[in-house]
Amino acid sequence: MRRPLSGHSCGHSPGLRTLSIRFRVPFSSHLWEPDARSSYVGRAGDATMDERETILFIGGARSGKSRLAQAEAERRPGRLIYIATAVGLDDEMRERIARHRADRDARWRTIECPIDLPDTIAREGVDGAVLLIDCLTLWLSNLMLGGHDIALATVAFTDALATSGGTVILVTNEVGQGIVPDNALARRFRDEAGFMNQEIAAQAGKVAFVVGGRTLVLK
Repeated sequence: MRRPLSGHSCGHSPGLRTLSIRFRVPFSSHLWEPDARSSYVGRAGDATMDERETILFIGGARSGKSRLAQAEAERRPGRLIYIATAVGLDDEMRERIARHRADRDARWRTIECPIDLPDTIAREGVDGAVLLIDCLTLWLSNLMLGGHDIALATVAFTDALATSGGTVILVTNEVGQGIVPDNALARRFRDEAGFMNQEIAAQAGKVAFVVGGRTLVLK
């Protein structure tokens, strides 16, 4: 099993072949175009904001999902906790980690958590805290490369979401809308990511699909 290292960046899966993903966005009138004043569900202190809810941002690499998820968290009252799942295994990932870290100000506390997300949510999701987990795709990569049971880990994760005492904002990649991967490991990763995203989207109170920096509200 790999040793946990410092890290947090979505859109890069060490040990798995990188795929180019093409997105087809379904037609909908529920298209949110964010700016500096808007948020997915409301502004800090609005009655529309629940102190205990789960919001999932799903999209492709460089879609803007991490930026929008962070903006959503920062508009909310409560302690801001960034839960990083990335592992800095190479120079490219370490550079991404540094860029993400520079985007966060002193309000944030960072917890490095490549594997044990359920325990971290249970421990930190109390007293109205705002947890931003970025990202679930890299968590899945860590589970696969470490030989963990993906189904059991997903059940434990959704159970932790259901009992969290704070808001949990999740970031994940949609990887199933591109070409069929040409190797077994990448195909398994695509399939496991799809199954995981379905389970977590069902658990989440709100789900937003992000493409081109714009958010399509799915739930």
